[in-house]
Amino acid sequence: MARIPTISVIGDGDVPANSPTYTLAEKVGSLVVDMGYVLVTGGQGGVMEAACRGARRSKGYRRGTIIGILPGSDPSRASTFVDVPLCTGMTHARNVLVAHSDAIVAVGGGAGTLSEMAMAWIHDRLIVAMRVDGWSGRLAGTRIDARRRNVAVEDDRVFGARTTADVRTILETYLPAYLRS
Repeated sequence: MARIPTISVIGDGDVPANSPTYTLAEKVGSLVVDMGYVLVTGGQGGVMEAACRGARRSKGYRRGTIIGILPGSDPSRASTFVDVPLCTGMTHARNVLVAHSDAIVAVGGGAGTLSEMAMAWIHDRLIVAMRVDGWSGRLAGTRIDARRRNVAVEDDRVFGARTTADVRTILETYLPAYLRS
């Protein structure tokens, strides 16, 4: 049986539910599950909750598809849309675990998101950054540093996306090369 790739959706944990960023994260979460992947988030509010909510609404949703890697030791702190809460007790250090998915989709975000993007870069993960306010918008289309990460991807970078259609295209085009590396 082939392994199902994991896609982390990361971003600001304080984004309000009525904001355009929340709505975008919800659409990204739905797309991840529509494409047959497992969704990973930090398991709590804001962008994380939105992505989980969107994943739950996907036609491809099935129980166990949504994993939340929590910073604390209490599973009740997870968003109600998380299927599998993984308590780490690691506070912000848990960002390293979130960054180890097969690909990362960043939606806005502050320092925590920046740390996840940097760890994903170091560990040769595919990174998609939505072109919105926050670190995802600032890093979209750039290289975080000069290292040559993936010889199969000549234009390796933080791939910028404006829409979920862009995210789909980037995942379909580049994820196989990152899975092989």
